[in-house]
Amino acid sequence: MTERTQHDASDAGRFQWPGVAVFAGGVAALLLIISIGANIVFQQRHRDPPARVETPTGATRPASRDVAAAPPAPEHPAQTPAAAASDAAESPAAAPGASAVDLAAAVAAGDMPQSFSPPTEDAMPDGEFGRVVRRGEQIFLDTANLATRYVGNDLSCGNCHLDAGRKADSAPMWAAFLRYPAYRNKTGQVDTLAARIQGCFVYSMNGKAPPADDPVMTALQSYMFWLAKGAPVGTEVAGGGYPALPPAARTPDRTRGQVVYREHCALCHGDDGQGQRSANTQVFPPLWGPRSFNWGAGMHRISTAAAFIHANMPLGLGQSLTEQQAWDVAAFINSHERPQDPRFEGSVEATRRAFHADDDSMYGKTVDGRILGGMR
Repeated sequence: MTERTQHDASDAGRFQWPGVAVFAGGVAALLLIISIGANIVFQQRHRDPPARVETPTGATRPASRDVAAAPPAPEHPAQTPAAAASDAAESPAAAPGASAVDLAAAVAAGDMPQSFSPPTEDAMPDGEFGRVVRRGEQIFLDTANLATRYVGNDLSCGNCHLDAGRKADSAPMWAAFLRYPAYRNKTGQVDTLAARIQGCFVYSMNGKAPPADDPVMTALQSYMFWLAKGAPVGTEVAGGGYPALPPAARTPDRTRGQVVYREHCALCHGDDGQGQRSANTQVFPPLWGPRSFNWGAGMHRISTAAAFIHANMPLGLGQSLTEQQAWDVAAFINSHERPQDPRFEGSVEATRRAFHADDDSMYGKTVDGRILGGMR
């Protein structure tokens, strides 16, 4: 992957009219703020969680809302042959490698259901099962606080699986329930849904895997099961992953990506990529650094991040970036340091050979004079 430090002529040209650039930036920021507000209103209208929710230990705490989300660690099949072989992406709802064009063709041919709508919030069941489903939703939205002992960063499941795991083209949880058990190249075995979720805690949450019978696991799987009510089990449904992008027209470039980040991402995630907090709630997640996903998470792959970004970001303005902008900003985000890959082989070089030996991963590459992958 190129690491050019200068913009090409077309990129440089946009800075020759500073007044226009400032005006355009202000308009973009205003539109993003409006869209975030609309997204919050939409989510609040469709979800009305209880004032307090029981934690896995039996205590109660105020319920939280899924007010915002952005990339940390879902899985989407990588777009290069080497990346596809590694199966390194880490969302429980990874699509099996079809591009958006492939999916559209399958739908047109009648080989794939056109869409699926999960049940609405007010359709949640009563009784003990309904209580566990509701707890699962709250853990999904506030994972760092409600599953603290298994989370090592500031991310929640809802950061990558938007609208509480409901949104199509955002690796929704109803699709995850339909796909497992399944063989995965990453583990070299057939993984259950429980094993898939455990992997997300290890990689995307930079934490540790809950035991399979832990109340956190029971609640999350119950919530996913309920979201999939009425869906055709064992089939691919349109919108079940992140729509894969075609290969980039130009090699993804982190310098161009920095310009995209400043114009479209920094408002929510900060110039330093560390997101924004309000009291004990991480409103916008960190995209790199010690409190983000680690080098084993699927979102560290440029193709995975680009697919998620293009379909869903900026929040509420999915597909407003060009495909090239999505590739470039993904390269920029993933050219920053983050926690070590839990599969560390004793050295960065050996770990890259074992798990990151393709251009879809920046692990082990040198950026600004520093080898990425050294953070413990």
